[in-house]
Amino acid sequence: MVHRVAVIGAGPSGLTSIKACLDEGLMPTCFESSDDMGGLWKFKEVPEPNRASIYRSLTINISKEMMCFSDFPIPADYPNYMHHSKILKYFRMYAEHFKLLKYIRFQTSVKSVRQRSDFSRTGQWEVVTEDKDGQQERHVFDAVICCSGHYTYPNLPLKDFPGIESFEGKYLHSWDFKGPEEFAGKRIVVIGIGNSGGDIAVESSRVADQVYMSTRRGAWVIRQVSDNGVPVDMKYNTRFVHILFQLLPVNILNWIGETKLNAMYDHTMYALKPKHRLFSQIPVINDDLPMKILSGAVIIKPNVKEISGSTVVFKDGSVVEKVDIIVFATGYNYDFPYLHSSVMYKSGHRVGLYKHVFAPNLEHRTLAVVGFIHALGAIMPQAEMQARWVAQVFKGHKKLPSNQAMIKAVEKDTKDIEKHYIVSKLTPLQVDFVSYMDNVAGETGVRPSLLWLFFTDYSLFKKILWGPVTAYQYRLQGPGKWEGARRAIFTQFDRMHQPLKTRKLDEPEVSIAGRLIKWSLTIMGGGAAVYYFHVRNPTVIPNFLSNLRPQTV
Repeated sequence: MVHRVAVIGAGPSGLTSIKACLDEGLMPTCFESSDDMGGLWKFKEVPEPNRASIYRSLTINISKEMMCFSDFPIPADYPNYMHHSKILKYFRMYAEHFKLLKYIRFQTSVKSVRQRSDFSRTGQWEVVTEDKDGQQERHVFDAVICCSGHYTYPNLPLKDFPGIESFEGKYLHSWDFKGPEEFAGKRIVVIGIGNSGGDIAVESSRVADQVYMSTRRGAWVIRQVSDNGVPVDMKYNTRFVHILFQLLPVNILNWIGETKLNAMYDHTMYALKPKHRLFSQIPVINDDLPMKILSGAVIIKPNVKEISGSTVVFKDGSVVEKVDIIVFATGYNYDFPYLHSSVMYKSGHRVGLYKHVFAPNLEHRTLAVVGFIHALGAIMPQAEMQARWVAQVFKGHKKLPSNQAMIKAVEKDTKDIEKHYIVSKLTPLQVDFVSYMDNVAGETGVRPSLLWLFFTDYSLFKKILWGPVTAYQYRLQGPGKWEGARRAIFTQFDRMHQPLKTRKLDEPEVSIAGRLIKWSLTIMGGGAAVYYFHVRNPTVIPNFLSNLRPQTV
């Protein structure tokens, strides 16, 4: 029976794992190598080895309602896109509200996690830790949750850039970047067009003489500010859109999305157009980059062919001379250095985890990984959902399939990921946010039923169908039900609007025509939802109509 649980890392994944363990009556002990909680979101002027690092001006590209934990909304007066200092403050509020800090041992790093000699009988682990004074200590835990993240080990592929050893300027990884001060008046080449590369190129261009951005594949670039000024994720990350993804061919959806993006700025004209389709890879989220390209402050270039002295030669033969600084925004390697290599199952480019959480090859299901996931959505609600499931499994409330069945599922996931997404050694996994949240929520018994809500709470049904898929939806029923979830869903746009109410204006009245259109769309959406569930589960509606009672957990 699991009772004592080791949690490795006190970032957002670690914090929600501590809470999930406490909710199930388990006793967690969290080991955090730094002097504070927050993980990635704890800014430090000097990067620390083997720790995530962020830059001074970093603002998250996920809106607050889409990133908050399911039973602790972010304060209404907080901005929709928060600076890292606000995010850390929110995590501190969360930790203090649920009394999590007393379970964290700061400045204590985990050196090794090994199966005990009697693991086949007990499923227990020996955890060796080291404090700030170098003193090591051995602990025995019934289970372990790894929350050490995957933005810790910078990938610096110097061997892929011939002549880098002759470069006369300075080169660094985006992990080292803290601010653009040293870039003032310099000529900069940023290699890589992910979110970090885009942010660094934009910020550097404000002070640099010229910024060049080199990309192998190109990228689709979307804005954080969507139609009518609504955060883009609250506008489009909805169940209705998710249903369309289940019903329509992906090529049609790609065409619709790409057409909309190109209507804002033609990706071919801006030299951004990638080789892949829109929904094959997570896009770059950056409102400023297109304007910087249009103004000439950032110039898009192809991949680097070679470097000679202070000259950079690109694959198309073009040359940039007198380069002062090269920034490698080339991603991260991931590792679990405290685990023996035999513990983790390998599948393709990635660590093979059952539903991206459980090691499928162990005799006992007492090792889990939380937060090791990649989707077009915030990590916080995904990690929270994973942690709730893990705690239920550890407690014995939920059972996992056999090892053979889990390994088969892992291999199927790998094939599906490789089929639908652009993957590599650095980006080995990607999932659809809503599908994944619903999948794990189904394991824990907290997935909302659109069909049941359609008949029993139509007002809430409309909010869940048309509104953003916020984490509150997974507190409406089942284990961990939160009485404030329904109200949080009904007030999520109030919290979105609150920080914008800085000047009082008269509210326009909604027209009768507008109401009719809205009702028509609602009826169409309801019909689409019923059809969607009937196609996927032909017996659900007949069983529902015959029983007319909610599913009990």
